Amino acid sequence: MNKEALHEMCKTIREDILTMTHEAGSGHPGGSLSAVEIMTALYFTDIFRCDPKNPSWPERDRFILSKGHAAPVLYSVLCRKGFFGEEHLKTLRKLGSILQGHPHRQSTPGLDASSGSLGQGLSIANGMAMGYKKMGIDGRIYCLIGDGELQEGQIWEAAMTAAQQKLDNVCAIVDNNHVQLDGMTEDICNMEPVAGKWREFNWHVICVNGNSLEEMYSAYKEAMATKGRPTVIVAETTKGKGVSFMENQSSWHGLAPNDEQYKEAMTEVEAE
Repeated sequence: MNKEALHEMCKTIREDILTMTHEAGSGHPGGSLSAVEIMTALYFTDIFRCDPKNPSWPERDRFILSKGHAAPVLYSVLCRKGFFGEEHLKTLRKLGSILQGHPHRQSTPGLDASSGSLGQGLSIANGMAMGYKKMGIDGRIYCLIGDGELQEGQIWEAAMTAAQQKLDNVCAIVDNNHVQLDGMTEDICNMEPVAGKWREFNWHVICVNGNSLEEMYSAYKEAMATKGRPTVIVAETTKGKGVSFMENQSSWHGLAPNDEQYKEAMTEVEAE
């Protein structure tokens, strides 16, 4: 995709997120909207290797949404990538749907891991990465982590392991939007300096504007070129990005828009 097409894809994904959560009457729009450029730069460029016609391709790259509550952004990406039809998007969180409230690998084409219990994704990524190295597969493992999720101790156990094992085929991305369920991360359990913590764990650290397609793409390229240790991209983002009344508001972490709010939000995104 060229730059214009990538920006249009971001708009489409934001519309999908709003539509899915509105139709469901529940879900997590805030942290889904913040991660749109992170996901678009990964899936719709030459970075991420996958084949929608062959989802089980053994040598594919793999993605783990450790912040599983942000499933709407991943579902939209998988749909627009061609893993399943658009008609499924309006079935989010409905009984029998392939799109459950948190990713369920056995239900949704294109998923590499189930998630939802925070803190576990990087451990899963490490296991996949170690397996690839033992099998001689030249694939990469990407793991998207929430900044509030960094408060989980298992993340740092996994960070130590990845560095010790020199898992240079692991790329973690921190969606550093500074807002979690109950408020600002700095008021609940301050994890700053985020970049400094990862450096102390011997990771290669890249700090970028996570709502910039260009910066995210460059960061992924740098991660691919880094050898001998894992890479983390600390992506500074805006919670609820693209919808003014949702931006930086913890109330929109897990609240679906009503009819009036949905109409207003869609108008903003379409006009962007």
